[in-house]
Amino acid sequence: MIFYFSGTGNTLWAARQIAEATDESLRFIPNELRKDNLSYTMSDDERLGFCFPTHGWQPPHIVREFIRCSTFRNVKYVFALTTCGDNMGHAMRIIRKELRAKGLPLDATFAVVMPESNVCFSFLHLDTPESEQRKIASARDYLPHVCKIIQEKQRGIHELVRGAIPYTYTYVIGDYYNKHLITDRKFWVDTDACIRCGLCARKCPVDDIEKQPPHWKHNGRCTNCLACYHYCPVHAIHWGSMKRGQYHFNIREDQK
Repeated sequence: MIFYFSGTGNTLWAARQIAEATDESLRFIPNELRKDNLSYTMSDDERLGFCFPTHGWQPPHIVREFIRCSTFRNVKYVFALTTCGDNMGHAMRIIRKELRAKGLPLDATFAVVMPESNVCFSFLHLDTPESEQRKIASARDYLPHVCKIIQEKQRGIHELVRGAIPYTYTYVIGDYYNKHLITDRKFWVDTDACIRCGLCARKCPVDDIEKQPPHWKHNGRCTNCLACYHYCPVHAIHWGSMKRGQYHFNIREDQK
């Protein structure tokens, strides 16, 4: 049983590779949180997995909330995978702490470097098309190795990309980002450019957008996954004052 969260598609792509290789079911965390019962019992040969993007060098708050609200029984093997633009700091340390509080081990962990999607920091830039393709090609080569480890339920495997200053990334810059920049109040729409297609609302994983042109609900559910921003076909949605590009993983194109 693999629980995942994804905004721009990087993590969904990786989670699907693992699910297909291990024959595990794939469950979208926002959908699970809409259910009344968050109790899960694993079969004896089932794996428990968590796949999520790194947001500001930390796990998205929705992933942490799901783990805290859920009960997992008969767990034999646990793995976690995060996707990140260049490095993930100590994001996996935070997930390990959340799982430990539930009495769960973390047998194997992985970080998969994928194209950058964060446009909220002035010092972060989206990858060039060439860099995007290099990262995706490298991830495509790496995923079969990850799948094999998970298939075989190998333990003590921790292949992470923490970066040069992981503590600073996660607990200084990341703390500021996750406390002050995880908000829908910095999104705005160019109403002259907006074509009222509704794609932003359909792509929002937490149903935070209503009406067209889009209005954000300001209800505290936004994860700043930036799906609304990156999927807009006419780039009418913006975040803050910076003019940045767009990126999302083209799963359909990858499946050809």
